[in-house]
Amino acid sequence: MDISVVVPLLNEAESLPELYDWIVRVTKTHQLSYEILFIDDGSKDGSWDIIQKLSAADASVRGIRFRRNYGKSAALNVGFGEAQGDVVITMDADLQDSPDEIPELHRMIMAEGNDLVSGWKKKRYDNALTKNLPSKLFNYTNRVLSGVKLHDMNCGLKAYRNDVVKNIEVYGEMHRYIPVIAKAAGFTKITEKVVEHRARKYGKSKFGLERFVNGFLDLTTILFMSRFGKKPMHFFGVFGILAFLLGFGIATWLLIEKMIHVIQGTRAPLVADSALFYIGLVSMIIGVQLFLAGFLGELISRMHPDRNHYSISETTYGAA
Repeated sequence: MDISVVVPLLNEAESLPELYDWIVRVTKTHQLSYEILFIDDGSKDGSWDIIQKLSAADASVRGIRFRRNYGKSAALNVGFGEAQGDVVITMDADLQDSPDEIPELHRMIMAEGNDLVSGWKKKRYDNALTKNLPSKLFNYTNRVLSGVKLHDMNCGLKAYRNDVVKNIEVYGEMHRYIPVIAKAAGFTKITEKVVEHRARKYGKSKFGLERFVNGFLDLTTILFMSRFGKKPMHFFGVFGILAFLLGFGIATWLLIEKMIHVIQGTRAPLVADSALFYIGLVSMIIGVQLFLAGFLGELISRMHPDRNHYSISETTYGAA
């Protein structure tokens, strides 16, 4: 199968028939074998009834329905697990992503050897103040912190080589950072393509400004997990030792200062009267706590069933 189109959706009943017809028309025109996976994230507007009708009429359409709303990341993760195509393409169900981009996205994966191609909505039809400006700041921060040079990290229109989606896990609200997750798994051929952004035709957006705050916190989590997830002691242990040594150094200095006063026969001030004493004490306590946090993290990491899960590129065997 050439293409799997994964479409997560929530209350998009009005747009589904038009989206389906558009995807089928494009794939058949370019002679691409396909499947369409509609992941219904707990819709209440009849979206599932439409998916059932489409599936009954076309064997290439499959639907998965959540009992309640779990979020876009959960929908994508389930879709990735079911996708069978050589190239997996994700798009939103609101018709703001154009299926006309599918053939070129497929070519960029198969012919150019990219692992992931992310859409870049260079010209947007969203509100400039509430969406466009925050999105630009959000993407700039992502590029600086993650090192993945994409202009539109959160674009729903993306194409993946099949083994990419089989080697990553998307949870929480991490769908915004799939390119960062893919890079951490060893898929480094990541590029972008300018794609058409269409004005919303039906319904209203499901996302608010809070996604930018949550997004920054999620990025911090991904960067930490990708670098220290399997070796937490390398993070907590280093800072713990540094904090402890700082406190120990302060305590040593106060002790030497006390001894100098004793040797000179002068009256030494009480150690507890010095602010440095409390700074040193707190530093040693924090250092010990950080070290213990790293130690406990190592124990948890070594007991985790995925501790030896790695992304394998390919395997070769010698002649018999």
